[in-house]
Amino acid sequence: MASSSSQPTDHRRKWDREEYEKLAAQRIRKEKEGDEDDFLLPSKRELLKQRDYKVDLESRLGKSVVITKTTPAAQGAGYYCNVCDCIVKDSINFLDHINGKKHQRNLGMSMKVERSSVEQVKKRFEALKKKKEEKTKEYDLTERIQELKEEEEKLREYRREKRKEKKRKFNEVDKSDHNDDNDDMAAMMGFSGFGSSKK
Repeated sequence: MASSSSQPTDHRRKWDREEYEKLAAQRIRKEKEGDEDDFLLPSKRELLKQRDYKVDLESRLGKSVVITKTTPAAQGAGYYCNVCDCIVKDSINFLDHINGKKHQRNLGMSMKVERSSVEQVKKRFEALKKKKEEKTKEYDLTERIQELKEEEEKLREYRREKRKEKKRKFNEVDKSDHNDDNDDMAAMMGFSGFGSSKK
């Protein structure tokens, strides 16, 4: 097929370099003047910091909820992020989302972490060391062995009582049902008993 003279042979898009250079210059000028819409430069964002609240992943676990077309997104299925106004279907993806770049940017934070000084690290180690010492009780070996023996004895006693109680209940139910059934069966069949040697 022969191409007509009115159609160009090059099908590639032609970029107007002058126009894009003007747009780039405008953007640079706006950034220098501080005329930004809702876009914050990473240098002006807050540094990443530790969350001061506990993430609630378990409050709605195992509960059934009826969801209709008019149900608000926050009460729908999955985990709702009110910062980003989105729903994430499972807990792992929700944790990934709230630790991710998009969520942190919406909170006004960059993904950069503040560098800790040597003094801050030493203070942190001291605080953790004190916390650990408060938690652990000083145990004497014989004292610890004695406590373990007492706990084991209590557990054995509890299990023994449970078994006895279970046996007692079973015997009461078994006796009442067994006697009635045996008497009825014997009467139906026409003899006085089943002739067991145990009495």
